[in-house]
Amino acid sequence: MTHQWRFFRSGGFDQVRLDRIEDWQHLDQLDPKLWAALSCPVKGLEFDSRTLQYLDADNDGRVRIDDVKAAVRWALSHLKHPEVLLSGTELPLAAIDSHTPQGQTLLSSAKRILVNLGKADAHSLSCADTDDLSKVFPADQLNGDGVITVELASTLGDVSVAVATLIQTVLGTGVHTVDRSGAPGITSEQLDAFVEQATAHQAWHQQAATASHALGAVTEELYQLVQSLDHKVTDYFTRCQLAAYDNNAVAALNAAVEDFSALSRHLLTSESSDAHHLPLARVSANANLPLRKGVHPHWAGSLSCVADLAASLWGDKDSINAADWAQLKAALQPYADWKAAEPQGAVALLEPSLVDQCLQSSTLEAARALIANDLSQKAEAESVLDLDKLVRFQSHLRDLLRNFVNLENFYSPEKPAIFQNGRLYIDGRSCELCLEVIDAAKHGKLAALSGMYLLYLDCVRAATGEKKSIVAAMTAGDAGNLMVGRNGVYYDAKGQDWDANVTKLVENPISIREAFYTPYQRIGRMISEQIQKFAASKDKEIEAKSASGVGDAAKVAESGAKPPAPFDAAKFAGIFAAIGLALGAIGTAIATMVSSFLALSWWQMPLALAGILLFVSGPSMLLAWFKLRTRNLAPLLDANGWAVNTNAKLSISFGSKLTAMASIPAGSSRSLIDPYEHKSSARWYFILALLAGAALWLWHSGLLKKWLG
Repeated sequence: MTHQWRFFRSGGFDQVRLDRIEDWQHLDQLDPKLWAALSCPVKGLEFDSRTLQYLDADNDGRVRIDDVKAAVRWALSHLKHPEVLLSGTELPLAAIDSHTPQGQTLLSSAKRILVNLGKADAHSLSCADTDDLSKVFPADQLNGDGVITVELASTLGDVSVAVATLIQTVLGTGVHTVDRSGAPGITSEQLDAFVEQATAHQAWHQQAATASHALGAVTEELYQLVQSLDHKVTDYFTRCQLAAYDNNAVAALNAAVEDFSALSRHLLTSESSDAHHLPLARVSANANLPLRKGVHPHWAGSLSCVADLAASLWGDKDSINAADWAQLKAALQPYADWKAAEPQGAVALLEPSLVDQCLQSSTLEAARALIANDLSQKAEAESVLDLDKLVRFQSHLRDLLRNFVNLENFYSPEKPAIFQNGRLYIDGRSCELCLEVIDAAKHGKLAALSGMYLLYLDCVRAATGEKKSIVAAMTAGDAGNLMVGRNGVYYDAKGQDWDANVTKLVENPISIREAFYTPYQRIGRMISEQIQKFAASKDKEIEAKSASGVGDAAKVAESGAKPPAPFDAAKFAGIFAAIGLALGAIGTAIATMVSSFLALSWWQMPLALAGILLFVSGPSMLLAWFKLRTRNLAPLLDANGWAVNTNAKLSISFGSKLTAMASIPAGSSRSLIDPYEHKSSARWYFILALLAGAALWLWHSGLLKKWLG
């Protein structure tokens, strides 16, 4: 028989129940179309990071249905009491299936870990026991990853110092791999690469004697001098060849008077007298290059030094020709070729004696044997990692299922969903539905389809300078004073506080209550704006008339003409009469409405008022009701990289749980007296006079007597 699934309805869709181990055991058979999500990213979740690494076996940054199925299958296959997956945060050792070879290895690894932690008598393991891998895998013990550390080399006895020096030397070249203990170390491949480079460098050093055979110990110094002088010497002999070619070129090829005039304006030394365009010595046909006298001061010291160092080649010479210089360069060519063949890399910076020490055969053999011994523990070490995986699956896998196969965690008040990463306090309310955002501009385009009122905020922790962006859904109350630029405080899942600033709003209806007041707020804003516009226009008109009147009076005074005629009230009597008629019509209309209202029976009056309110607010409330019923979590999660497989709706009642409004605690005392509130009785007198006038008019018209009778 196929498994009998049970479903519950929440969020407007059917969700599968996963509260029995039989449901887990048959999860492979559940139609993917009935899963709440098809995939989710491993980033931006409030979920154990190492568990996510185990789930994301292919390291593509996503968890998919097949990954979840594989994790459940693997966990069930290693437990003889799989019910432990349904509750608790510790894995009982008795629940491990020790009837299989792998189960026996897991059990022995668990006992070894507890012994290392000083908890040999414990009968269960928790995530806290395996959190710190440096305690599970100490750096001075074999751990099966093929990485050897300085601490591990210290266990080798006589060769420990030599192997430790080798490891430190390789690490000093910038090459390293992090050991399972967390310490830096080297692998077999990295050791082989170092030996290859070091051997090449050692062989290169051994060729130094052959390369410098012609000139002996002075070869390096002479090589550097020739490198620095060659361009100037070549320039000099080339100038001499041109002078031999044409005697007329001699003056031009030597320094001009203007060159020395320019130098004469400065305080000169042998270093500062350099002018790159001046020759080494005086140019003439068939001239030799002097080495000690008659040389440009800037280069004199170098040429004199060359003469001394090359004496074994040239003899005691005070000048040389082009052939002598070519002979010196030819003698240095083997050394130049040797220098050019120097192996590159960080090994070249090491002392040759240190390289020789590291390449001792006994040292290399001990290091390779240590790597082999470490790898021999691979199966046992991986069983420790498998144990850590099983412990974490026991503690966290059910939360993943309740946020992936169904959305039980989100729709239940016990704990937040794994995509909810904190709480925002702003404008007298708190928002529980907060998600981290990588790109707010891209996120807003898709998230707007959720039908929710969204706030995008930039958050900063002043203590550390950390920054992040979040989106918060406002699902109850009203927009109030929410606007771009408002500040709030955001508390992440760890309870750390962040300064939050609103950078963007996606406006949608928030509640029916807000929709009820919206028409009146719009009417109030419209009337206020019109009054302000009218007042502003009248103010400008009066200002313009005043200026015009003053100007006209000044003109009349200057011209001696008669002043304008005074205001004639009779002339404007028609205007006043028209205004009176308009006011009368308005008063009559109001009186008709009031009299019609009072003509109703007492029980009809509330219905009439309700009808008026429904006429004004009804369309807005109806539109908001339709929009609020379509609020959907899926676009909000999809904008964060999820692949939600259903319409996860946010009802009005559920929305009121995700956003809490400020309220005074029950049993609190409250004073309604505000000492700084502006107090005036004028409005009450006005209302009283208005009511008295209306009552008097109704009495004289007989309507009040009729209504009371």
